[in-house]
Amino acid sequence: MRTTPWWRDAVVYEIYVRSFADASGDGIGDLAGVRDRLPYLAELGVDAIWLTPFYPSPMADGGYDVADYRDVDPLFGSLDDFDALVEEAHAHGLRLIVDIVPNHSSSAHPWFQKALASTRGSEERERYMFRDAPAPAADGGRREPNNWMSTFGGPAWTQVADGQWYLHLFAPQQPDFNWRNPEVREEFLDILRFWLARGVDGFRIDVAMGLIKDAALPDTEPGFTSRSPIWSQPEVHDIYREWRRVLDSFPGTRVAIGEVWTDSAEDLALYVRPDELHQSFNFAWLEAPWSATAFRKVIDDTLRSMTSPTWVLSNHDVVRHPTRYGEGASDPSMGLARARAALLAMLALPGSAYLYQGEELGLPEVRDLPPESRQDPIFFRSNGELLGRDGCRVPLPWSGTAPPYGFGPGGSWLPQPADWAGLTAERQAADPISTLSFYRRALATRREVVGTLPGGITWVEAPGDALSFRRGPLTCVINCGVEAVALPPHDRVLIASGPVDGTDLPPDTAVWLLTD
Repeated sequence: MRTTPWWRDAVVYEIYVRSFADASGDGIGDLAGVRDRLPYLAELGVDAIWLTPFYPSPMADGGYDVADYRDVDPLFGSLDDFDALVEEAHAHGLRLIVDIVPNHSSSAHPWFQKALASTRGSEERERYMFRDAPAPAADGGRREPNNWMSTFGGPAWTQVADGQWYLHLFAPQQPDFNWRNPEVREEFLDILRFWLARGVDGFRIDVAMGLIKDAALPDTEPGFTSRSPIWSQPEVHDIYREWRRVLDSFPGTRVAIGEVWTDSAEDLALYVRPDELHQSFNFAWLEAPWSATAFRKVIDDTLRSMTSPTWVLSNHDVVRHPTRYGEGASDPSMGLARARAALLAMLALPGSAYLYQGEELGLPEVRDLPPESRQDPIFFRSNGELLGRDGCRVPLPWSGTAPPYGFGPGGSWLPQPADWAGLTAERQAADPISTLSFYRRALATRREVVGTLPGGITWVEAPGDALSFRRGPLTCVINCGVEAVALPPHDRVLIASGPVDGTDLPPDTAVWLLTD
């Protein structure tokens, strides 16, 4: 009998809707495609799904430029399709989390269009971050209000016809809201209620640490620092206290998960106090190199600071982890072996695990997309110097021997590699040693044992560059070194990420051991 909320140890599967499954035949994934694949997700063994934005949008940033927060873009279906998806997901025992994008809207949003049509100091402009420039530059040229840079490259300010500038921490098509304006705060409280009333189980909050900026808008030093005039201002916590009261007012257990990048686990913990967000993503785990020492530091820092830890290896914004772990490796297969081992270590830890679509198939990053196919604004704003995030967003291969591999009847919006036939879900489901079969076994084993395990861990001495920890009767060992290491005493092997003889653990392998 469960005694803790479902989200504390859930496995959540991120669906990048554009690239998951296409039911309409236009080459773009949609909500009906997600519905069609719910049995696959249930069989995989996840507890919840998280949908990236499906709202009406010009798609300047893959839907993270929202023009209407209370509808579905026709590319993805309709509100009726969404309601049917919620109902069927729940029927399969799956919770459903949706992305919400509160830091900025699309420049096509009616509010921003009204702001452009209005004048300085108007109520319409006060919903966004419009500012006058300081004194003209010495050469008489244009000058932005400060030196802030866009995350996507270039200045974070764009000038409008009457000479004012508006802030956009991302693309110019994504103007930042002014969260010091009560009208903005009330609007988003109503948006939360709209989707909660439709049955969603929670929200993933995009750029959760960026809503409030230092009111003085001072210049900043180059590079990311989580405590800065741009990020993690103290007032942001008041917003999430308001949001928490809304979530708690609805029946059932509704959750909020923040996309929060910080410099320390202690700063991250500030977002998950009892009256704020339920969880925040733990990107330190994702950023850690393949190293037992690095992994242990992240685990120690996280468990010391967080009452509800999360673990994630990939998402729609980063290079897929089989490729990250394989960079510089002598054998191309090392990346996937390490990815499987890292997954097993992650699933053994206390807290929730977040998976990214396609990792259960062992998909690598696609590095050789042709320039004419790319759509990420990072690629264009850097003049092609940065490849951007399209490589981790290539549509999934479901079946068949050639593109689009069952993604849909009309091709795929990004080209799929010609050598992915062996990675399709159909092919891997029939192979007992495939990555998909391994994920299914790992998630099923976790579901069987996780409810019996204590919340903390105990470190076990391990030789070489290996890491070993115990949770009750379960011991997890991951070997990040180049030589096999002896396994600690145990009664049986529950599951391993690769071949194990019961005595030694090979390099780039993890194992769960049980002591009866």
